[in-house]
Amino acid sequence: MAKKTLKKKVQAKSPAGKLGGSVADSAREIWLAGLGAFSVAQQGGGKLLEEGNRLFEKLVDEGTKLEKTTRGAAEARVSGLKGGVEARVGLVRQQASDNWDKLEAIFEDRVARVLGRLGVPSADDVNKLSARVAKLSEQGAGLNDKPTKAAPRKPAGKKPVAKMVARAKTG
Repeated sequence: MAKKTLKKKVQAKSPAGKLGGSVADSAREIWLAGLGAFSVAQQGGGKLLEEGNRLFEKLVDEGTKLEKTTRGAAEARVSGLKGGVEARVGLVRQQASDNWDKLEAIFEDRVARVLGRLGVPSADDVNKLSARVAKLSEQGAGLNDKPTKAAPRKPAGKKPVAKMVARAKTG
């Protein structure tokens, strides 16, 4: 009769129920049941002692089974919670990244507008201007390749001797 009552108590406390406090309560009840069985076995004498030992071993076996079941259920629940939390964290990170990208785009747009109002050319304007300068440089280089006519040189004439003599005296 004691076995059936104990099994009903153990089965009534399912591991899928309240895990936190009920596991500790169940463990304490199992411990107390073991102590009670041991006490009854000591009081009853030899035959009762053997039955008490068998009962104690059976209670230990039941406790081991319950511990494995409860531990498995607890680990499964913690694993499920962990997966859910990780998924939520990933979602929050993605939302934060998206919001940061939007804020960055808004900031870049506003800075570009302010620089435009101040007359600072944009990168696109500078690129267009660079392309025009490169095109004009190519056209200018093509003009330098054509031969140009040099002005005719005057033949060097002979200096009068009188000037040369005058220079030699003064110098």
